[in-house]
This record gives sequence, C-alpha cells and structure tokens, in this order.
Amino acid sequence: MADPLFRRLALLGIGLIGSSVARIARARGDLAAEVVVNARSAKTLERVRELGIADRIEADPAHAVAGADCVMLCAPVGAFAALAEAIAPHLAPGAILTDVGSTKQSVIRDVGPLVPAGVHFVPAHPLAGTEYSGPDAGFVTLFENRWCLLTPPPGTDAAAVEWVAEFWRRCGAMVQTMDPAHHDRVLAIVSHLPHLIAFTICGTADDLEDESRQEVLRFAASGFRDFTRIAASDPVMWRDVFLNNREALLEMLARFMEDAQAMARAVRWGDAGYIEDKVQRGRGIRRSLIELKQA
Repeated sequence: MADPLFRRLALLGIGLIGSSVARIARARGDLAAEVVVNARSAKTLERVRELGIADRIEADPAHAVAGADCVMLCAPVGAFAALAEAIAPHLAPGAILTDVGSTKQSVIRDVGPLVPAGVHFVPAHPLAGTEYSGPDAGFVTLFENRWCLLTPPPGTDAAAVEWVAEFWRRCGAMVQTMDPAHHDRVLAIVSHLPHLIAFTICGTADDLEDESRQEVLRFAASGFRDFTRIAASDPVMWRDVFLNNREALLEMLARFMEDAQAMARAVRWGDAGYIEDKVQRGRGIRRSLIELKQA
C-alpha cells in the first residue's frame, strides 16, 4: 500500500462530502495517517465519535487544524470566511488548505486573502452528492468515476495542486483544473439551476389548496418524484450556493425562462414540431450522459 499522502487531515464540517472522505480515509489507509474532524454542533461531533470515522474530534477549529498538513473546508460556503479567519493563525507552514464548496469565485474571495504566506490554497469541488446530509450520509464509493474540479488561483504551487489532485484520484474521482469563473457558470446550469427549479416546483405544489396538494402527493408521477428527491437537499448549503453564485445563476435562470416562454408559446399555438424537437434534444442529452457514464 502507498504511503499516506498526508500525516494529518483536518476536516472542518462533516456532512455528506466530509463524512465520505473520512470513511474513504479509514478504508484505504493511504490518504491520511490521522483524520481530525471539527463541527459546530456537539451533537454532530458525538455522532462522529459513535460512528468511529475520525481519529480525533475537536470542537474548536483552531485546535483541529493545528499541525495538519492538509485542511479541508467541508462546511456550507457561507461559513468559509469566518472559518478561515478562525484558523488562519493556526495553519502550519507548508500546509495545504483546500475545500469542497460548490461555488469557487466566492471561496477565493472569502478565503484567499486570509491564507498566510507559506500555506498553499487549492480550491476544489467534487461533483458528487445525494440529497442526504450529515455524518451518517457518507459512503466510500461516493466519488467513484465522478469529476473533481480544481480551481487554483494564479501562482499556486504546482506540487500542491498535484497533491490535491492525487488525493481525489485516490478517492476514485477524475480530476480536471478549471478557471473559477468558468466553473461557476458551468455549475450554474448543471447543478444550481436544477436545484432552484426543483425547490420552486415543490414550493408551488405545497402552496396548492389542501385537496389538490394531497392529490399531488398521492398520485405523484416519476417526474415529480425526481424533483422531490433533489428538493430534499440541505437547505443551508443550497441557500449559500445560490447567494454565492448569484450572477451566474441569475444569468442561467433568465436563459431558462426565455426557453420556457418559447415552449409555452409552442404549446399555446400547437407548434408540434418545436415541442418534438425539444423532447428529442432532451433525449440526446440523456444518451450523452449515459455514454459518458455520468448518468
């Protein structure tokens, strides 16, 4: 077995992503010799202790990062600025600071200025998830054959970037480097907008008169059920994602609303060709995802 990449890995936040990383580190043995976990809630830390997925738990993030050669921010992105401020003076020289946030420009904006000289900052985003959250949600195969996008700021140490890339490869992911602004635009359409739509559709259903609402729930077809699965996602995480990728999300929402209006006109005026073309293009997207093994 290969030597561990890191002597001490500190995970700040232990939701789906963090707890999956912790489990993989336990299972493989070549990610970190020691895993330290920090979370805001004493109840969460107690659950981590019960699950046995960390070597040590710390209620204070400053204590968690002390002596760590890799620190991974796994909390909602809205908490990153406060976390970075709390841990910055305690980061070890030469350590790698990385994250798993779904927005990258905001992470670089909030964390980058606080990173001490000699600490290597390598933002990352594993494109994997489920609708579940918390330390019980993680599992060791979460990242297998999924992408992890790295968005290092200009001038980041190349060896540190490769270290983080190798970490994610050992977790089972495929790795690619991407410009942070481009990342945020891509994720706005493939992840953030679909979640916004799902939350909105479920909110619309919930606002129906009681009798209609009960029928929606009783007779929900697979399409609506798919939306409810997405809408079951963590509300704090998605609040922070929407607010921290505001511009790109609103741009993609505007484009979607224009397309939705065009579809509404086609339905209103019986434009069967337009409707069929949109359906066929959707089928094509699905086939492409299957071929890429991302379905």
